[in-house]
Amino acid sequence: MNRSAQVAKYLIFDFLAAAISWTLFFIYRKKVIEPQHFGIEIPIEFTNRFYLGLIIIPIVWVTVYYISGFYKNIFRRSRLLELGQTFITSLTGVVVIFFTLILDDYIDSYKNYYQLFFTLFALHFGLTYIFRLIITTRTIHRIHRRKIGFNTLIIGSNENALKVYTEMISQVRPAGNKFVGFVGVENSNDALLSKAIPKLGQVADLSHILESHDIEEVIIALETVEHELLSEILTIVENRQITIWGIPDLYDFLSGMVKTNTIYASPLIKISNGLMPGWQENTKRLLDVFLSLIAALVFLPVFIVLAIIIKTTSKGPILYAQERVGRFGKPFAIFKLRSMVADAENGTPALSKENDSRITKIGKFMRKTHLDEIPQFFNVIIGDMALVGPRPERKYYIDQIIVKAPHYTHLHKLRPGITSWGQVKYGYASNVEEMLERLPYDMMYLKNISLYIDFKILIYTVMVSIKGSGK
Repeated sequence: MNRSAQVAKYLIFDFLAAAISWTLFFIYRKKVIEPQHFGIEIPIEFTNRFYLGLIIIPIVWVTVYYISGFYKNIFRRSRLLELGQTFITSLTGVVVIFFTLILDDYIDSYKNYYQLFFTLFALHFGLTYIFRLIITTRTIHRIHRRKIGFNTLIIGSNENALKVYTEMISQVRPAGNKFVGFVGVENSNDALLSKAIPKLGQVADLSHILESHDIEEVIIALETVEHELLSEILTIVENRQITIWGIPDLYDFLSGMVKTNTIYASPLIKISNGLMPGWQENTKRLLDVFLSLIAALVFLPVFIVLAIIIKTTSKGPILYAQERVGRFGKPFAIFKLRSMVADAENGTPALSKENDSRITKIGKFMRKTHLDEIPQFFNVIIGDMALVGPRPERKYYIDQIIVKAPHYTHLHKLRPGITSWGQVKYGYASNVEEMLERLPYDMMYLKNISLYIDFKILIYTVMVSIKGSGK
């Protein structure tokens, strides 16, 4: 099951649908609309302007689909919802194209505008949805025939867990869950479920189980009295690219909290780990890349000057690379302009302090102005980081932080950032205690994340850099 290949199919056919519909629309204008205005047959000439539109317009359409979140959850698609999404995005896009590109066309009467609008909409919507319907239908049929499946883990082993498992494997139209096993909880009768699927361990082993069995979906089946375990379990599971399902209580049904759109499946509720609306999350990523490319170009002269100063005033490399823990707990190499003497740590992690003798003269300036962070625009472009997000730490310090604040790992739901709410308030942390003081601000960002908050943090970061008041 190749997710990248599946996304590529939708991308290619969405691009083709936009290109074909624009070509047919161009021919329609030349053959039907313009002759009404000029009173003569208009020859079809594919000019440079047409070919430019043939490239740019499909790219714009695909970008709109990306921002709207269409290419997420690519194997979990509903044809009915897909119809509605395609209709709305097509209608919105055609309205924009109509007022920007078509409103000044040669027409015989105002009725031609209606013809142009509805023809473009019908062509674009029709071709786009037909291609999508074919791909989605084929995928759904492969899931129903159990040719595509998602490695699924059940947490809990009570009667509810057994009932859900039994219902899901006996479905006429299976949802694609491949049950690899279950995780037991204390004071639970594992014998019920162990007859059907293997027990892989306890909650304490959950992290290892998720990684070693490549788990894609988790079903949490806990009794009401076991709900104190939920926070611990979610802390581990939510920080990964895993779909989480829960078995609702009767109270959830009576209070109207349970919503579902799947008719044949078991009554499960999706525990969403999405922190932003899809369009905001995708817009944030596009803005991160776009602004980082611009910033990299703008700061290139500054980077060159600083690189020369670093190289001529102290021994060692210009860039400093260090392993940090990123989104979903995955390690990555963060890049900075070297602000300390070479081999400042001598193999032992040691945070910088005020008046730290290891910091070079130019390093003090770079830290106050945050210019040592310039290379991290590259980290943003390749997807390891964002412009705004919790500052990434080393595993050595994370292990110390989670002893006092286990909820710290919730920050791994996000891409780490060049700047953050905590960074603006505290600057660089000199010890674990200061990391813990900075944590509430990063947690507030996690709970209130939005493009609006990102822009405010970026503005304050620029102000700190200009004033040179960074730490």
